Amino acid sequence: MDSRASRWRGRLGELTARLKAVHARLEIRFPVITALLDRMVAVNIFDSATRIAAQVFLTAVPLLFVLSAYAPEAVQTQVVKSVCAIFGLSGQSKAQVQQVFQPSTNDVRQAIGVVGGLMVLLSATAVSRAVQRLCRRAWLLPQGGTKVAPWRWLAWIVLWLAALVAQGLSRDGFGLGTWLGIPVVLVMQTAMWWWTQHLLLGGVVRWAPLLPGAVLTAIAVGCLSATAHFYMPRALDRALSDYGSAGSVFVLLSWLIVVSVAIAVGLSAGAVLSQEPFLRRRLGTPASPP
Repeated sequence: MDSRASRWRGRLGELTARLKAVHARLEIRFPVITALLDRMVAVNIFDSATRIAAQVFLTAVPLLFVLSAYAPEAVQTQVVKSVCAIFGLSGQSKAQVQQVFQPSTNDVRQAIGVVGGLMVLLSATAVSRAVQRLCRRAWLLPQGGTKVAPWRWLAWIVLWLAALVAQGLSRDGFGLGTWLGIPVVLVMQTAMWWWTQHLLLGGVVRWAPLLPGAVLTAIAVGCLSATAHFYMPRALDRALSDYGSAGSVFVLLSWLIVVSVAIAVGLSAGAVLSQEPFLRRRLGTPASPP
C-alpha cells in the first residue's frame, strides 16, 4: 500500500515538473500570452466578474429606481433612452423599462423616503468596492496596501450614473448619427475606465500605464453592447412571455456577468501589456507591480 502511494506521489511529482518545464518554455517563446494567462489566474476572472455582476444587480439597479423617484422628468426620460439604447430594447421589454421609470408621484417618494434613498446610495458603493478589488488584483497590488478614501467609492457611483445618463445622447452622435456616436461612445468609455482605475487605486499607479486597460475595456464593452442589440431584445421578450418578470431577472443577471467578465479581462490584459518592455519604456510603467 505504501509503495503504491509512493509511486503515485512520484508520478504526480514528475507531472508537476513537466508542467513547470512546459510553462518555462512557453514563457520564453510567448512571454505576453503566458503573462496574460498567469494574470487571469491571479485575478480569478470569473469570481471577480460574478461579484461585480451580483453587486450591480443587487445594489446599483435599486439605485436607478431611487433615481426614477427623485430625478427630474427629463433625467428619467434620458435614463430610459440610455437603457434602451444600450440593450437595443423594443416591444414588451422596452415597455417594462418605461413603466419602471415613469414619472413618480409623491406617494412613491414618501414610500422610499430620503433615508431609504441614502441607504440605497451607500449600499451601491459595494459595486465600487468590487471594481476596486478587481483593479488591485489586475495590478497585483497587496490587499492590505494603501487605503482608499471612502469618498472615492461615492465619486465612482456618481461617475457611473452620469455615464449611464449620457449614453442615450452619445450613441446617436448627439443627433448627428451613429457614424459619430460610435467613436464618441468609445472615447467616453475609455475616459471612464481610465479615470476609474486611477480613482479606485488611489493614484498608486500613474495615469499613462492605466491607458491600455482603459482602451481594451472600452473596446470589449462596446463590442458587447453592439452584440446586445441582437440578443437582449429577443431574450428579454421571450423570458417575459414565458416566465414573467422572473425570467427577465435571469437574462439580465447573465448578461451582467458576461459584461463583467469582459471588464475583468480588459483591465487585467491592460495591466499586463503596460508592463511589457515595449510599452513599459513608453508609458513609464514600473518593471514590477507598484
